[in-house]
Amino acid sequence: MYLLGIGIVLLALRWLEIGPFATWSWWAVAAPFGLAVLWWAWADSSGYTKRKAVERENARKAERLERQRDKLGLRPRKPR
Repeated sequence: MYLLGIGIVLLALRWLEIGPFATWSWWAVAAPFGLAVLWWAWADSSGYTKRKAVERENARKAERLERQRDKLGLRPRKPR
């Protein structure tokens, strides 16, 4: 997502011809978009995206269970 943001900022700076960005090649401006596409392709093919989604779901589930235990007045047992 950072690469996409950088690409948008560079695109705007190049299009509006602000500062030294006015002389940059369009290839240099478009490079972050290409890198973002490569990142998304790798993340999807390697399972990184799914793994992160499962981690978020598990964290939400654990927090929800902890809130319910607190509401019921149940505290975790102390180890013996």
